[in-house]
Amino acid sequence: MCGRFTLTAALPDVLNTFSVDEANYEYSPRYNIAPSQTIAVVADHDGRRVLEGYRWGLVPRWAKDIKIGFKMINARAETLDTKPTFRNLLARNRVIIPADGFFEWQNQGKEKQPFRFQLESKQIFGFAGLYDEWIDPEGNKLRSCTIITTRPNELVQRVHDRMPVILAEDAVNIWLDRNVSSVDQVMNMLQPYPGKSMIVYPVSRSVGNVRNTDSSLIEEVPLNSK
Repeated sequence: MCGRFTLTAALPDVLNTFSVDEANYEYSPRYNIAPSQTIAVVADHDGRRVLEGYRWGLVPRWAKDIKIGFKMINARAETLDTKPTFRNLLARNRVIIPADGFFEWQNQGKEKQPFRFQLESKQIFGFAGLYDEWIDPEGNKLRSCTIITTRPNELVQRVHDRMPVILAEDAVNIWLDRNVSSVDQVMNMLQPYPGKSMIVYPVSRSVGNVRNTDSSLIEEVPLNSK
């Protein structure tokens, strides 16, 4: 599962990392991004990469209620091609979700200790995501997305049994290429990112509260601290 993440870099760095042509999103660094919030995504529109804001938590076009999005913040890579909702999106509705870290919680007795994972380089990276467009009863359009997860690498598995799919630079280009419509080809890209190229450290339990959003949330803390 991926239920919280960060994107703390400056906007120019995000745009440069993903070769974005146009930004249609009011960007600011964020230290505790949570489901149902509007998040930054990179989408391809007629060969141009655009940074846009989508709701995190997929609301399929057939949904009767927006609340379904709370159950669809993640999509399991192993079953994407067997579930019609996701298989239909795999061919054309792929997006990149920029991030520079994500949180997972480890059970420690009666407490849960959050950890932050990053690339060893501490650079920005992209989650593999899918999106859909939903129209509410009043005719308003909503674009929403889900983050694809896979089995954990050797680093993440110390904390959690799932991890988000992080795409390498060459994979980002393929993922965003709308001319690539082979489900088998894109499914093969949904592998765990190498653990040897990542780092992890404990952070404050304050990150568990979505109301907490300041930069102290990504500071390393001693284990067993609050």
